[in-house]
Amino acid sequence: MKSITIEGQLRTESGKKATRQLRSQQLVPAVIYGGKTEINFSAPATAFKSIVYTSEFMLANITVDGTTYRCILKDLQFNKVSDALTHVDFLELVEDKKVIATLPLKYVGVPAGVKAGGKLVTKMKGVKIKTLPKYLKEHIEVDLSGLQLNENVRVQDIIAENMEVLNSPRIPIASVTMTRQLKQEEAAAPKAAAPAAAKAAAPAAAAKK
Repeated sequence: MKSITIEGQLRTESGKKATRQLRSQQLVPAVIYGGKTEINFSAPATAFKSIVYTSEFMLANITVDGTTYRCILKDLQFNKVSDALTHVDFLELVEDKKVIATLPLKYVGVPAGVKAGGKLVTKMKGVKIKTLPKYLKEHIEVDLSGLQLNENVRVQDIIAENMEVLNSPRIPIASVTMTRQLKQEEAAAPKAAAPAAAKAAAPAAAAKK
C-alpha cells in the first residue's frame, strides 16, 4: 500500500491565537487520535499535499518528537474563502483495534452488457468499511464482466474479505444502461418485422383461396 512520511512539530499551545500564528508561518495544525494519547502537531502545508489532494487511499507515517505513528487520514478542514488547508485529523492504527475507513472501488472487466451495445455507468467511487489495520488496502476490486444490459451491481455484491462493508447493501454501485442508438434499434425492430411477417403470410392466404 502507498504511504507518505510527514515530519511534524509537537504543539504545546492551543487556541485561536496559536493556530493563527502557525498558519501565518505556512504551517497547518493537525492531530493524531485513536492511540494511547492524543498528539497535537503541526507541519508545513506542502507535507500534506500528496495525501490531501488525491482520491487514492494511503497510509501516513508521521514522526513527532522522535516517535513515528502509523495513521490514516480521517478529516480535513479548509478556509471557506481561500480554500487553504486549515486543519488535518489522523487516526492512529492500533494492531488489534478495528478502524473505519473509506476505500476506493476499482472496477475491472468489460461488462457483457457493454459488449451488447450498452453503456457502463459507475455510481460509487468508494465504500465505507470496518476492519483491522492489517487488512487495509489501496482499493477493493469489483469484477463487472458478468454485468448484463439493464442490470445493477449493488453494495451487497462487493467481495471484501475480512472487512465489513457499512454502506446500505441495496445501493447500486454500477449498472449497464441502453444507449440511445440501441433503444432506437430495438424500437425499429418490431416495425421492420411487421412487413416481413405480412409478406410471409400473403402466399399462405393465397393458397387457401
